Amino acid sequence: MRIPVGRPGWGRARELAASGRWRAVAAVAAGALPALAFPEPSLWWFAYVALVPWMLLVRDAPTGRRAAVEGWLGGIGFMIAVHHWLIPSLHVFIVLIAALLGLLWAPWGWLVWSLLSGRRPRAARAVAALAVVPSGWLMIELVRSWEGLGGPWGLLGASQWQVSPALRLASVGGVWLVSLLVVAVNTAVTVLIAVPRARTAAVGGGVICALTTTAVWLWLPQPEPSGRARIAVVQPGVVDGVESVERRFARSEELTRQLAGQDIDLVVWGESSVGADLRERPDLAARIAVLSRAVGADLLVNVDARSQDGAGRAGIFKSSVLVGPQGPTGDRYDKMRLVPFGEYIPARGLLGWATSVGKAAGEDRLRGSRPVVMVLPGEGAGGLRLGPLVCFESAFPDMGRRLTRDGAQLLIAQSATSSFQGSWAPEQHASLAALRAAESGRPMVHATLTGVSAVYGPDGSRVGRLLGTDRSTAAVYDVPLARGTTPFVRFGEWPVYGALAVLAALCAAEGVRSLRKPAPGLAAPPVRTADESAARPVR
Repeated sequence: MRIPVGRPGWGRARELAASGRWRAVAAVAAGALPALAFPEPSLWWFAYVALVPWMLLVRDAPTGRRAAVEGWLGGIGFMIAVHHWLIPSLHVFIVLIAALLGLLWAPWGWLVWSLLSGRRPRAARAVAALAVVPSGWLMIELVRSWEGLGGPWGLLGASQWQVSPALRLASVGGVWLVSLLVVAVNTAVTVLIAVPRARTAAVGGGVICALTTTAVWLWLPQPEPSGRARIAVVQPGVVDGVESVERRFARSEELTRQLAGQDIDLVVWGESSVGADLRERPDLAARIAVLSRAVGADLLVNVDARSQDGAGRAGIFKSSVLVGPQGPTGDRYDKMRLVPFGEYIPARGLLGWATSVGKAAGEDRLRGSRPVVMVLPGEGAGGLRLGPLVCFESAFPDMGRRLTRDGAQLLIAQSATSSFQGSWAPEQHASLAALRAAESGRPMVHATLTGVSAVYGPDGSRVGRLLGTDRSTAAVYDVPLARGTTPFVRFGEWPVYGALAVLAALCAAEGVRSLRKPAPGLAAPPVRTADESAARPVR
């Protein structure tokens, strides 16, 4: 007769199942915590410890498979929390999207577990975690930054948009370097709590992060000033009704006329501020030209309409168009990166049913083929080179970098977030302009229809007042210009390549370690402890 000793009974099984359910709930909740570091709460300091509960939970998982599951569940919580303002548009579809994208965190969960699990994890692996865990997180951010997966919205480094030392880091390695720093500090805190024998290394890692950030902040050369430009932002505010496009246009006209006599260099309207192709509606083009003559400055408007591009393609484009005293100048930029489901449906033949459960695009917009740098004519700011972006595109670090390399002196994002008034989205979107400015060393104007509109200097600091979602107004900003090249513009996304190198080194080390293991037939017999002997079946 065999008496199983130590094998759980039904009561124990139920306890384990209940524990698993509670761990799943805890993983989703822990993954959602970093959202508090982003606007609107803007608890930027919380980002440096927001991952710790999630990492401690994953570290304590009974198996690597369970750790991967809890990494996935935490990823679901993170995606829903950071994008919760999309729920009115996507409804239940957001859960499916979060579940799919959350899979990116499954390998990261296993990575945390493999390096930090156990009652007495090896100090060497805990030290390695200080570099490996942030690198793994950066790979997640890189993959989900692809436009088709939603773009780089909610990158952890973007939570530091108002922290001057972090903005200086962004000028060196973009938002990627800031994300690495934030996750490295979270990892150091986790090691400090959970791995006593590696606490010295954890403190050392934290000190290195602090000293590096301080050195960059104090000694990195700042962009060299090269004059100023007077830029006006027109924000008409929320306009409802059947004729909302015309009423918004009329309100923008009214606000623009009020700028006359203020020595303006450029007036910027928000995304979709004009609802018809100006080539098909010369009356609208003439009205804008009249405004240009009255104000004494060109207007950068944004056309959301069916039109035809230079290559002969016909469809709906979102285009930045420069209009002067004589009408459109011929400078036009067609939006290149479109919002998945909002402006087009990826694989529409397969996912077209999304239009029945949310406010997905009924017709795909067409995308532009290249970035465009526009040049202001005339005196004053004549010769000022503008780099236009449209809405969603301000989230992509590479687009601002490309425009800067092409000679842009002022970056401009024309945006519309009227569908998400009252949510965290307008504040989050406006904050991205600070990062793009710091990365490129060029000022950036974020102009919207309904707020939040903002202007940031070449170092990422805010210029003038913020135009909130409750404002219908026009504001003039004295924008400092700068010249020179930041390390990020010169060298690009080098932190991403560094993270890839760290992960490659880990894989190589693990491969060598597995090859050094003795063959099963040559292995020495295991030595059983007293506890293991007691757990053996008794005959």
